[in-house]
Amino acid sequence: MTIYIDPPTWPGHGRLWSHLISDVSYDELHTFAEALGVPRRAFERDHYDLPEQRHADAVRAGAVEVSSREVVRLLHAAGLRRPKGRYPSRGSRSS
Repeated sequence: MTIYIDPPTWPGHGRLWSHLISDVSYDELHTFAEALGVPRRAFERDHYDLPEQRHADAVRAGAVEVSSREVVRLLHAAGLRRPKGRYPSRGSRSS
């Protein structure tokens, strides 16, 4: 099981955010996030948004640090990329 995380460089809501992904399955990602205590509402199409304060927690739990570009490449290679606008909002689709 490999989970990946990019640097917390994405601004939003007065914070910086990282993206937490799996290159295997959403189930693997959900399992990791749940063990880390990340709420399911933080799941956004194909990744979890993680505030910068939790980045080190994810790495300590085993997430591998990669660039943001690598996150996108890994999702595409695994067939797990869900671009914005192609899928219903998170409240109307099970993940």
